[in-house]
Amino acid sequence: MQRETRVETSRPLLVTGTAGFIGFHLATRLLDDGHAVIGVDAVNDYYPVVVKQRRLALLEARDGFLRVDADLADAAAVNRVFDAHRPELVCHLAAQAGVRYSLEYPHAYTLSNIEGTLNILEACRHHGVQRLVYASSSSVYGGNTKVPFSEADPVEQPISLYAATKRSNELMAHTYTHLFKLQTVGLRFFTVYGRWGRPDMALWIFTESILDGKPIKLFNYGRMKRDFTHVTDIVAGVRASLFTDGLEPFELFNLGNHRTEELLTMVGLIEQACGREADKRLVEMQPGDVPATYADVARAQAKLGFDPQTPISVGIPDFVEWYRGVPDLADAVRTWRAAGGG
Repeated sequence: MQRETRVETSRPLLVTGTAGFIGFHLATRLLDDGHAVIGVDAVNDYYPVVVKQRRLALLEARDGFLRVDADLADAAAVNRVFDAHRPELVCHLAAQAGVRYSLEYPHAYTLSNIEGTLNILEACRHHGVQRLVYASSSSVYGGNTKVPFSEADPVEQPISLYAATKRSNELMAHTYTHLFKLQTVGLRFFTVYGRWGRPDMALWIFTESILDGKPIKLFNYGRMKRDFTHVTDIVAGVRASLFTDGLEPFELFNLGNHRTEELLTMVGLIEQACGREADKRLVEMQPGDVPATYADVARAQAKLGFDPQTPISVGIPDFVEWYRGVPDLADAVRTWRAAGGG
């Protein structure tokens, strides 16, 4: 069970990235809990904007949600948001995602992940924010072969620019905690999946391809392993990071399912849920990828009461059920791919 939480705020919570996958689910949960949420997002076109707009439409239909379209790389725009709403708690989830995309578009990562995070840190510093929770990534562990990955493991050899920017975010947060006493909590997410997931991630791509009778690529010749973590478990961990009392001024936590699963196991579950067999193409590892991820969540369990509940045997069929229930959205993504978008 999640630990009782005690940090209180009477002001709206500010969440960046609410058009995104995790941000949408977090904002939904916070609204369910009775909090007002200021949702900030640039709504970029890294993947089909229609997916982001559909998420935002669901949030905008809720009492207590205010949508703010702003680019976090614009310091003046960020300051205007903080001036207007004076949040005490901030959750910074907005980022340029994707390891492979960073090989082709590196400047998108320094702009969004470095400049954007710096602007959030500066705004928190100058507006009396009580706590900043921000998204890091399991990618910071680079090519570590010791598993499970622990927060105490070395993280000085990232193997993708995306990972390097996420590690930079942790170092930047540490600096602001040290210099300006801003409490920061960094969360290293492990392969998050679930309803409303990203169309550029394997679960959506594989489901789409299997239902369409198209081949799927399995990198590292199918020998990849991932710590697949359901978005509801991630949101529970983020929520605990926002509200749990007694945390240190600077914290880092792994949020994962605490087990590693073979990619072929995931594919088998999709096949079962779709009622079709996949046409599998085994290909070599891509630059920037790692063969396995596996989270040690002992610190998050001890300090946040983090307790992931959803196995992939439940979460993956649930995603496929959701996917089959939004055919118009699935068609929009297909059209985007056909036009060269992914």
